[in-house]
Amino acid sequence: MKNILIQLDTDPQPSVFDRVVAVDSDVDHLFSYGGVTPETVEPLVHGAMFTRGGADLAHTAIFIGGSNVKAGEALLAKVSNTFFGPVRVSVMMDSNGSNTTAAAAVLSARKHLPLPGAEALVLAGTGPVGVRAAQLLAAEGARVRVASRSLDRARAVCDDLQKHAAAGATLTPYAPATSAELQAACAGVQLVIAAGAAGVELLPADVRQTMRDLKVAIDVNAVPPVGIAGISSRDKAVDQAGVICYGAFGVGGLKMKIHKAAVRKLFESNSQVFDTAGIYQIGETLA
Repeated sequence: MKNILIQLDTDPQPSVFDRVVAVDSDVDHLFSYGGVTPETVEPLVHGAMFTRGGADLAHTAIFIGGSNVKAGEALLAKVSNTFFGPVRVSVMMDSNGSNTTAAAAVLSARKHLPLPGAEALVLAGTGPVGVRAAQLLAAEGARVRVASRSLDRARAVCDDLQKHAAAGATLTPYAPATSAELQAACAGVQLVIAAGAAGVELLPADVRQTMRDLKVAIDVNAVPPVGIAGISSRDKAVDQAGVICYGAFGVGGLKMKIHKAAVRKLFESNSQVFDTAGIYQIGETLA
């Protein structure tokens, strides 16, 4: 029986990137729909649920994407609530590549630094990738500083992520508005992940030079200027004076492996849901 992946995209046009990855993940047939909302998704889900039965349901799966992560989360909730009993198909949500990118960044850091008890700073920690990186770090037992332009947003993210935190983990909000405040947020940090928007420098050279305890620096922005001064987008485990550095493309190779592996794994059963934690678990088998 052929494997069918149903791509539900919250943007008007379904992502070409996600479609290419699906094809490269050995999907037999790809059905792509754009502009999907919680109000319009139910008939599409019913089409996945009721056309095959029993073990054959494992050969149909749903991928939720789009540039708006909040919209993707709302769509995932509606899709999950549409299923009932064993009549369901597996689902993966990776809007804006947020889950696969965060997983790849944290798994890359874990190669060089024990995460339980580590002092970690996530810059742009209230954005799509930043929130998920903070979640995964807290689940590993790190002491996570979540930095944002808004202290209220940073505090809300910390409060929400507390439920994912392992024993010993902490989540602390920061909103550094000056160089001195950024230095204070960076003091004692062993790991920094910059997860900001394209072309925005979050950690300038003068502040980075004050980070005497820094062991690993990861920047997921590929557009100049990059988020962390001194890191090239193509850096992959490059040692810069004792600091292991990764740029966006350096993390991107693992991100792509995780994405493809997760799509393939969707067809192993009809009851899987791959969101942040599930995608991270898949990445652990690859890193």
